[in-house]
This record gives sequence, structure tokens and C-alpha cells, in this order.
Amino acid sequence: MTIGDIREEPLSVVQAVTITGTRSVDSRTAAEFGGLLDTYLRPFLTPETRCYVGGAIGVDTLALEWLAQHTSTRISVVVPGTVPDQPTAARETINRWNDRGRIAEVVELAAPRLESSAYHSRNRWMVDHSEFVIGFPHGDDPASGTRYTLGYANQQGKPHLVVPL
Repeated sequence: MTIGDIREEPLSVVQAVTITGTRSVDSRTAAEFGGLLDTYLRPFLTPETRCYVGGAIGVDTLALEWLAQHTSTRISVVVPGTVPDQPTAARETINRWNDRGRIAEVVELAAPRLESSAYHSRNRWMVDHSEFVIGFPHGDDPASGTRYTLGYANQQGKPHLVVPL
């Protein structure tokens, strides 16, 4: 291809996206989060795109709310144990959007104990099923679950975007 040639091949469409982020979301961050998703995630979404979100509080719940209200994308919620094991606010959000038919799938990985390894396993599962990962970390703590997930995406050679909160 030389300079000036026009490429007529379609751009590849991302079929599956993992959204990961901090549980520590203050009211200011929550109010701005929709704008961040609109700016950094919406360009990758089509009605055929599947978005994987965890079932925790914080970014997981905010992303689920935004996706359900502002997109027609398919939503999959992935929990390390079962939905009843999730914190009350997260469980209520999952159940509300599931009842309204906005969640395409709930994946319960049935971990026997909800500890760091169960959450890491859930995050690896989501990355393994995605082509793109977008992470919303709080701070630079390399031990955070969000940083772990972004690092795993990097190890797998998956494109990822970091949007610090």
C-alpha cells in the first residue's frame, strides 16, 4: 500500500470487552463515571458487543447501571461465587437489571470461599473471554485487583486501556 491508497477493508469490531475497576468510588467519581464510560468505552460498543462486568460494588455496579441504561450492548455479569454472595447493593443492582431483561447472562463461578484468589480467578475468566479490557484503577497500588487484571490482560497480549479514577 502506498501513501494515498484508500483502504476499503472494514475495521475489526470488538466482540467482547471486560470492564474492571476499583471498589472505592466516591460520590464525585460516581457522578463523573458515566462521562468516562461514554468517552472511553462507547466507541468500542455495538449491539453485538458483549460487556463482562464483575458483580461487586464500585466500578462493577456503576458500569452495569450505565450499560443497562445507555446502551443496547449485551451484558454479562460474572461473580466469583453466586449472586446471593454479593454485597447487598451489588446484588440488588444485578437482580433489578436481570429482571428488566438487560442482563444477557449471569455467570456464577461457584468459588467455595470469597477470597482474593476467587476474585482473581473471576477476573482472569473475564479477560480470557474478552478481546479488550478497560480498567478504572484508584491509585497505583500494584496489589489491587484492577491492576492485577490489567497485568493479566497484558500478559495475554490483549489490548487494554487504563483510565485512572
